Amino acid sequence: MRAGKRDGFFSYRMKVITNALAGLRRQPLKEGSACQSRFNVFAKPAPVLTSRPLLAFLLSVFILPVQATEIRLTDSQAIEIGKRIWKNECAGTISGLTSWNKGEEFPSLGIAHFIWYPPGNRGPFEESWPGLAKFLKTRGAPVQDWMLGPCPWKNRAAFMADLDGPRLFSLRKMLAATVADQARYAAMRLESALPKILAAAPAAQRPRIEANFRRVAAEPLGFYALMDYVNFKGEGVNPAERYNGQGWGLLQVLETMPASGNALPEFTKAADTVLTRRVKNSPPARNEAKWLPGWRNRLATYTR
Repeated sequence: MRAGKRDGFFSYRMKVITNALAGLRRQPLKEGSACQSRFNVFAKPAPVLTSRPLLAFLLSVFILPVQATEIRLTDSQAIEIGKRIWKNECAGTISGLTSWNKGEEFPSLGIAHFIWYPPGNRGPFEESWPGLAKFLKTRGAPVQDWMLGPCPWKNRAAFMADLDGPRLFSLRKMLAATVADQARYAAMRLESALPKILAAAPAAQRPRIEANFRRVAAEPLGFYALMDYVNFKGEGVNPAERYNGQGWGLLQVLETMPASGNALPEFTKAADTVLTRRVKNSPPARNEAKWLPGWRNRLATYTR
């Protein structure tokens, strides 16, 4: 798989400046605010900034110089990667495109088992179905109105009772016909992952984390491994996705991975370490140990 052309630091910086200016026209930055913590712009409480040139200067100096990686997949690449991810999540079966695992609080949909929380039931994992549904709609897929609204099943029992009904049948049919576009959505998530990861990482670790990301991406199966993992376990930047204060996303894998050695085997080994730690830290009632063998089988596809 090849990477597309890379956006430079300037284009990424200007996007952030535009967003920051829009927010600062309404109110000053405050110490500990979301904008401050995400981009680490100020080490001290920020003064009120009203001068556009001054703000642009400060942001150009202090914003983390991150290159966003643009991933352009050909149709054949999107199908190949989509089928790999589909096989990882549900053995490439049509029935596996709509599932609700025992012990989980949400259905898992599509090739990457995108999460869709029922109303009023938010768990520690990032919800990804709404974004996918909107993306597929823009691609011309037959996304019905109910697929864009709130999750219609309150619990697993209601979902299972509807499993062979027309609603889930139509959903599976749509998902089976959009494998390539689901892979493209996974690629979009990876595109935005590195800036988020570096913004969330300790400053001293950022150079090694970025170097590890790019070492993996340079491998023949590198983008597949990164795409699959970030859609499998997230970026690792969501504070809610922690057990005993420790995460399990791509950030944590890149932190754990050494700075030298064969990139994909080391990435796979680090992912195994992170997921094993997650199981150890998980609430006993979730019995996450039952998933670890399958997770390890998935990781093994990154090197073959």
